[in-house]
Amino acid sequence: MNNGWQPHPHPYSSVYNPYHPNISYSPYQYPYWGHPPVHHPCPPIQPIRLKDYGPCPYVVNIEEATKQNDYYRIALWTGEYLQLTLMSINSGDDIGLELHEDHDQFIRIEEGQGIIMMGDSKDKLDFKAAVYDDYAIFIPAGKWHNLINTGRTPLKLYSIYAPPEHPRGTLHRTKADAEEHHEC
Repeated sequence: MNNGWQPHPHPYSSVYNPYHPNISYSPYQYPYWGHPPVHHPCPPIQPIRLKDYGPCPYVVNIEEATKQNDYYRIALWTGEYLQLTLMSINSGDDIGLELHEDHDQFIRIEEGQGIIMMGDSKDKLDFKAAVYDDYAIFIPAGKWHNLINTGRTPLKLYSIYAPPEHPRGTLHRTKADAEEHHEC
């Protein structure tokens, strides 16, 4: 008695299926690893409810959330030591020249293209780089910086601040909203 064990078949013969011993198939019929394809119907992607989920534990498909976001800025998670915001920068617009004295910043571009500029003073932004989908930007504390959308579509990105930069629950529908809120 061989308990269902069979020697590895010759590559040109039919393939033994240990889960269904009475069914075999040709590796030419299913060339990918010699197994028949498994079809799983994919449910449609549900929109992610954009709001600040911090400081509770949270898991999200960050690429989908970022691409879905149409707000200029929204805090998606704010904790005590870290904050994640989503941004959508219109074509030809920018984040605006800014400086974070006491914290670093990480930006990842999910969609679009732009130019990042950084420097030690707002009059001397001597570091410049073109950025596109999947690029990461690291901004050290104390560096003046600006990110300009040079593309024809909105620049979709997420930004991580450590520690948080904006109040928990921040939502700026437009850049004008953000500038008005900053002046208060």
